[in-house]
Amino acid sequence: MLMTQISRRDVAAMIDHTLLAPEATPAEVSALIDEARALGVFAICVSPSMLPVRAPGVVVATVAGFPSGKHHSLVKGAEARLAVDQGAAEVDMVIDVGAARAGDYNAVLADIVTVREAIADRALLKVIIESAALTDAAIVEVCRVAERAGADFVKTSTGFHPAGGASAHAVALMAEAVGGRLGVKASGGIRTAAQAAEMIAAGATRLGLSRSREVLEGFSAEISS
Repeated sequence: MLMTQISRRDVAAMIDHTLLAPEATPAEVSALIDEARALGVFAICVSPSMLPVRAPGVVVATVAGFPSGKHHSLVKGAEARLAVDQGAAEVDMVIDVGAARAGDYNAVLADIVTVREAIADRALLKVIIESAALTDAAIVEVCRVAERAGADFVKTSTGFHPAGGASAHAVALMAEAVGGRLGVKASGGIRTAAQAAEMIAAGATRLGLSRSREVLEGFSAEISS
């Protein structure tokens, strides 16, 4: 997809404006919210310890089991439930990537189901699969498992894994696996408009960005004819 084929406003409506740095301060979260509102993005995504926050007109998302995914499933569920109690409308949970790499998809299923049941239908659930650490076959299978477990989205990456972040190849695999029944969030290492456009062309329906302003500046206010 060329950057002239999608407007800045349409891209903004796909963005989770993200601040998950461990050193983030309340003042920086407040600045994130102000910038999110100014840019017209869909949501902010902050660490659960920063909740509750007041963000009129912007969806509040958070994370669970972040960034390693090696938390006990019950801990992830409790963390997600508390976050929803504190105003989060969306939860991005990290799977146990080691279980996926080992082919233990029943464990991955149980992990996701635990979080799904903890928040019920009170919030949207995105499942972070750490695609750069998985084979193509594992990416596809984990996406299928996420769908079976009741997830609303599959998401490429935390942005913290040494294997890397989002790739158009992984996004395309994920989009094909869920066939439009779930959303696909590309996140991790997307720093330019060209990268964002590539992810959208591959099938991403949501973007996790920490440099939203820089990315949006690469898109036109209106679609070129």
